[in-house]
Amino acid sequence: MTLLPRAAGEFIVKRAKSIKINNAGIDKLCRAVMEGLMTKEIDVENFSQHEFHPKPSDPQCLNWLFLIDTLNFCFWTPGDATKWRVQGQTGYFALCAAINRARKTGADDDIVNPKYYSQLTKEALEEILRSDDGQTKVPLLDDRVKCLKEVGVKLLEKYNGNFENCVKECGKSAQKLLKLIVEEFPCFRDEATYEGQQVAIYKRAQILIGDIWACYRGEGLGEFTDIETITMFADYRVPQVLVHFGALEYSDNLMKSLKSDEILENGSAEEVEIRGASIYIVEELKDRVIDQIKSQKLNISLKNINSVLLDHFLWDYRRRHAAELEYIPFHKTFSVYY
Repeated sequence: MTLLPRAAGEFIVKRAKSIKINNAGIDKLCRAVMEGLMTKEIDVENFSQHEFHPKPSDPQCLNWLFLIDTLNFCFWTPGDATKWRVQGQTGYFALCAAINRARKTGADDDIVNPKYYSQLTKEALEEILRSDDGQTKVPLLDDRVKCLKEVGVKLLEKYNGNFENCVKECGKSAQKLLKLIVEEFPCFRDEATYEGQQVAIYKRAQILIGDIWACYRGEGLGEFTDIETITMFADYRVPQVLVHFGALEYSDNLMKSLKSDEILENGSAEEVEIRGASIYIVEELKDRVIDQIKSQKLNISLKNINSVLLDHFLWDYRRRHAAELEYIPFHKTFSVYY
């Protein structure tokens, strides 16, 4: 049996050797989250207000989200290498900018159409994802082509070429959609074996569901009656924030490895522990925030208290405080899963 993310996080933390959870750090994070809720920094409205994200009124909105999260992995740059940039953006937002640029070209085949991207060549995708300097290439280009073909073919064969049909099939259940995504599209099946137990992390599958929920503000196609069961999206950047707040602590050996830029194998014990701990901490954080709101009878909608929005807050915090957090190394892994 494969443990789903929340249970997986707890299982991993209880057996971890290279990381430690600190309750005082989680409490410190809780205070920051409460402030973010009060100031509306944490709010479901924020996703759709970003210039690179589609509006729910866009008929291709769901297909755009699916395409983006199919390609939403491994943007980090080794050492002093030049970062991949599109329209001045790096990482995820560079991907959004590149896909939006492709949609505006007026090409016969829309980039969000699986008929088109399931047949994309490496050269064609390289052109779509071309960098501002015309030289720097996005990492793992071959893997991105493979992922697009895999998901595109399945959508065409089984879902009439439209990801909306996958969403509708799941009857407003985030867990049913999560199961569908990881079963139908193997490149989303982010699992590992830890201490003899199969554990699921499901970063990209869950972020896809979270993006749908946030983009539609939890309404219409984005309504999930069990959105609270989705955990945070365990990547390589959020742990920097968790360490910064003191919620997560690395062993001396792990910190030494990270500072020396050692590449962690996807599925290695150290990598799984960092990601499992991230899930565990954010779930603990969510529970504490909810308890505090209820006990103090605060006028804060519980609609804004889930791991999707807590992840958004932590990820945005890292971007805003990038220079300040540079002292904390992030773990480096070549993987299609995050």
